[in-house]
Amino acid sequence: MPPLTDQQKEAFAKGNLDLKGQFTLGSNYTFLVEIEYQDSRLQAVYKPIRGEQPLWDFPVNSLAARETAAYLLSEALGWDIVPYTTLRQEAPFGEGSLQQYIPYNPHYHYFNFRAADKKRLDVICLFDLLVNNADRKGSHILLETGTKHLYAIDQGLCFHEEEKLRTVIWDFAGQAIPPHLLAALQTLPPQLEPSASLYPALRPLLSPAEINALSQRTLA
Repeated sequence: MPPLTDQQKEAFAKGNLDLKGQFTLGSNYTFLVEIEYQDSRLQAVYKPIRGEQPLWDFPVNSLAARETAAYLLSEALGWDIVPYTTLRQEAPFGEGSLQQYIPYNPHYHYFNFRAADKKRLDVICLFDLLVNNADRKGSHILLETGTKHLYAIDQGLCFHEEEKLRTVIWDFAGQAIPPHLLAALQTLPPQLEPSASLYPALRPLLSPAEINALSQRTLA
């Protein structure tokens, strides 16, 4: 799916949200919505903060912000593996994350990926290490219908300052980071300096301690 245009991003911020259905397989409230704005119609996934179930080890009402932070980090790395995501203030059930909907085949997933597709998951494996993903399930990895572009969704349980990694992806354990991914990773520490652009973008979404932990993981 091509990157969203400025007008489409404006639609995510200002468009009318029409509820189309609810995804019922998760513990938090998640809805399919259609965004209506000017002459455009876009599908998105809406996760209201008020629908988040409290967790003992993550701050209350913080998952939508973490979803948004994961998108910003993916973009900063140039990996384009997290669908466009933003925090939306005005929405049917209040503030929440609004993420671009990716069409995919739900019957083709991590546990039955062909070998060639599994080899492509090294970037998601590295991304999960970086964001300290505490909930990487096989169903959270999508191949877009038609393009076969690789996407990772459901990054709400990420960025904790303590070690929390829980994942189904162990295919690359013990392997060296590929040079092209390592090169992208090495661009992050300067971007996470308080005077750089990424830090102030993440600061409303994550605590200073969590951003510092993220920075430290880039150096590990």
